[in-house]
Amino acid sequence: MTVHFIGAGPGAADLITLRGAQTLARCRTCLYAGSLVPDEMLEHCPPDAVMIDTARMPLDEIIGHMRTAHAAGHDIARLHSGDPSLYSAVAEQIRALDAVGIDHAIVPGVPAFSAAAAALGRELTVPGIGQSLLITRVSTLSTDMPAGETLAELAATGVTLALHLAARRIEQVQADLMEHYGPRCPCAVVAFASRDNEQILRCTLDRLAAETTAAGIVRTAVIFVGPVLAASGFPDSYLYSQARMTKVAGENGSAPA
Repeated sequence: MTVHFIGAGPGAADLITLRGAQTLARCRTCLYAGSLVPDEMLEHCPPDAVMIDTARMPLDEIIGHMRTAHAAGHDIARLHSGDPSLYSAVAEQIRALDAVGIDHAIVPGVPAFSAAAAALGRELTVPGIGQSLLITRVSTLSTDMPAGETLAELAATGVTLALHLAARRIEQVQADLMEHYGPRCPCAVVAFASRDNEQILRCTLDRLAAETTAAGIVRTAVIFVGPVLAASGFPDSYLYSQARMTKVAGENGSAPA
């Protein structure tokens, strides 16, 4: 029997992957965070599945439910919001499962930053403007940032930033970034991306803290910072260039149109 860590996506019930939905449909036990996973997504589970809301459970209790289901011969779905590879606390669960010899697998999901970029209608890698995306967060009382990974240090790269779990520290975010990005750098904040209560805020860096606070955005938000958010007048990528068309035509033995 296997514990399947399934990325539930950013919030909209129809943004779970086909593989994720199919895996849910064959798992007789499902553990999910009720505060983050929409009820509609649970409709993929078998009608007789054991459903366990882990929203307020400590790790030991969650692992205990997995061990009980495993002993009963159940495959187990562990639904996580977004994608399990980012800020999901999957690592601790995998470590605990390895310690007791329970198999596990990961089904990727749509990450929050991807849904947020879609809400903005923006590509985050624009020719001649920015080709890198740095995904990070800020220190909190529950999770400190490792040495060398403070926001101020990472900002020195100047690349496009996607900040998770940082809305409650928005004044710190603005202060840490101002020196490296400048007051007029484009920013965007997307809260509850893909959900009915989605909020979108666009501003410059010098207005980021004030406008985020005024909008009442304090959680479930992705903050973007970088020139790509207002990119215009950039060249076409090589994918669509005449040089590539000519090269492809030559490789196929035909003259370009």
